Amino acid sequence: MNDRILDWAMKLQSIAQAGLTYGRDPYDLERYEQLRALSAEMLSARTDIPAGTIQGLFCNEVGYQTPKIDTRAAVFRDGKILLVREKNGTWSLPGGWCDVDQSVASNAVKEVREEAGLEVVAERLIAVQDWRRHNVTNYAYGVIKIFVLCRALGGAFEANLETDAAVYFGRDALPSPLAVEKVTAEQLLMCFDANESPAWRAVLE
Repeated sequence: MNDRILDWAMKLQSIAQAGLTYGRDPYDLERYEQLRALSAEMLSARTDIPAGTIQGLFCNEVGYQTPKIDTRAAVFRDGKILLVREKNGTWSLPGGWCDVDQSVASNAVKEVREEAGLEVVAERLIAVQDWRRHNVTNYAYGVIKIFVLCRALGGAFEANLETDAAVYFGRDALPSPLAVEKVTAEQLLMCFDANESPAWRAVLE
């Protein structure tokens, strides 16, 4: 699901950000600023979003650029997987960006509580994936997706700012549309396989 222009723009942005972080020569710093602006223009040409808006959203970080961490929790009941419906009508596993004060496991637990109203415990790692290989990419930076198998302890869904439903679905009855930038049908089937296999070995990319 790669977009080569997006990949090139991300690489240019990364080079520019590293140069702005470690460079000392004022002429080099000016060139790195130009390179960063060029990456925003490439994205703008691809998406029709104004370059200034893109630069504000994607080119405002400092320091060496690293991927962001996205955690997704797979919670099962009677062989069915828990999905939450977002306010735009798409379905996804509970999850989100890993907060700076959270571990992968605690962030997965927190996201289930916030989006599905359940208390869970994180039990096993399912997969660590590069989202560019699997998901529809719409960010100008790298994202590492971490899927965690969780066990429900209790709780009940309550309407919140992010989701308006939480439902368990069987392997052969997955809903549509999925929020494919967050989770695909293939990734959900991977979670089913992990849940059904006590000897599951985590997928590492």
